[in-house]
Amino acid sequence: MSGYESYDYLDGDLHLPRDPLTPEFNRVPPYDGGHTPAVVERAERLLAATITISLHDHPVRFPADMANTPAYNRTGRQFTAFEGLRASGLTVVFDNMMDGTATVTGNTPWQWEDVVTDLGMRQADIAHQSDVVVIRTLADIHAAYAAGRTGLVFGLEAATPIGNDLDRLDILYGLGIRQIGLAYSQSNGLGAGLSERTDFGLTDFGRAAVRRMNQLGLAIDVSHSSDRTGIDAADASDVPVFITHAGARALWDIPRLKSDDVLRAVAAGGGVIGMSAAPHTTISRDHPTHSLLSVMDHFEYCAELLGIDHVAFGPDTLYGDHVGLHTTFSFMLGAAAATTEDHPRVEYVDGLENPTESFHNIAAWLVEHGYSDDEIGKVLGGNVLRVLGEVWAG
Repeated sequence: MSGYESYDYLDGDLHLPRDPLTPEFNRVPPYDGGHTPAVVERAERLLAATITISLHDHPVRFPADMANTPAYNRTGRQFTAFEGLRASGLTVVFDNMMDGTATVTGNTPWQWEDVVTDLGMRQADIAHQSDVVVIRTLADIHAAYAAGRTGLVFGLEAATPIGNDLDRLDILYGLGIRQIGLAYSQSNGLGAGLSERTDFGLTDFGRAAVRRMNQLGLAIDVSHSSDRTGIDAADASDVPVFITHAGARALWDIPRLKSDDVLRAVAAGGGVIGMSAAPHTTISRDHPTHSLLSVMDHFEYCAELLGIDHVAFGPDTLYGDHVGLHTTFSFMLGAAAATTEDHPRVEYVDGLENPTESFHNIAAWLVEHGYSDDEIGKVLGGNVLRVLGEVWAG
């Protein structure tokens, strides 16, 4: 249903005060990678021939003025970027909604009612159009690819909303969630978050949650968990775990990125790390101005450290001013900026500004740098698909 905008099915009955939303195209100038037509042609051919998976993005539109985000979220209705997704080249996007840094209440994150509201609203909207579908099984992924559609895998960045009730994991699974992070920056009953002063790792309740997630077929993410929690989770899980969106702390020393020990632990269990592009995180000393080039430094480091079978991409992009979002929700994100190294501030991450452009530019970079078709297929989606075959098999 080309041209559909979120909640059009309400036929004008939706009377919500709504500030202008960010457009899905051309918010910033297009990235110039300097590629030849032959490189671009091969990159686009590989995108079309591959089940391409983003391990972490937020494919929704935000207010043009990010300061209006809390009010926007209080409406309970995130606007999916349907046109942008159609142009993205993506088969699947792991969509963690916005119940942490941009909770529906705009105040206290990780409330159970907000998660259920967000999940229900988004799926009601998606059900009224035909180009974007909800993914719950491997068969759904293959069907979406065959039909030329984009699928969303709904997830949460932290399991905090379950409190101390394991059965809430079952409820979330029944409502369509297929991936959950153990903890966000703040700790919870499952384990330590990355901003915890004392890294106590995975709790006994966290171990029980890992077991239940394995039984249900919920993919486990340790992107925002502490080092010890990530290592403990990889050891406790019967199936591979993900770092859906991060990078290597060896290249840029901030808590938001992962130590080699964590990276190795996840890879040793068969897991995959997705390279993030959240502003001012995956920087490198070779490319301190955050851009696609900085992110690909993290990709190459992790591929060499872990092997090509354990790397992928989770750019963590959205449709709007991501730097402005971090400013609006700085109370949630302070740990990410803790570094003693100077680097230029950017208005956006050039080449990885939103889900529409990211994988086109990633694929062209991989072609330009001599990766084989097989290697490109693995990192664009094959590695994630392999892990999902183990996680969702039950």
